[in-house]
Amino acid sequence: MTDTGEPEDGQRRLSVWQVIKSTAAAAFGVQTEDARRRDFTQGSAASFIIAGLLFTVAFVVGLLVVVNLVLSQAG
Repeated sequence: MTDTGEPEDGQRRLSVWQVIKSTAAAAFGVQTEDARRRDFTQGSAASFIIAGLLFTVAFVVGLLVVVNLVLSQAG
C-alpha cells in the first residue's frame, strides 16, 4: 500500500456495487472466472464477509415474508 491507501501495483479497490454484484453472483453460482480473480486480487475479505452475511439475512427475511404471505392466503 502507498501513503494514499492505493495498492502499490496500481489496482483500484472494488466499489460497493462491485462487491454486491460479486456476492450475488457467487451466491447463485454464476460468478465468472474474471470476476473471481478480480475479487481475490482487489477485494478485501472483510467486505465480502459483511456482504455475504447481509445477503444471507436479506435472503432469509425474504423467504420468511413470502412463506407468511402464502400461508396467510391459504387460510
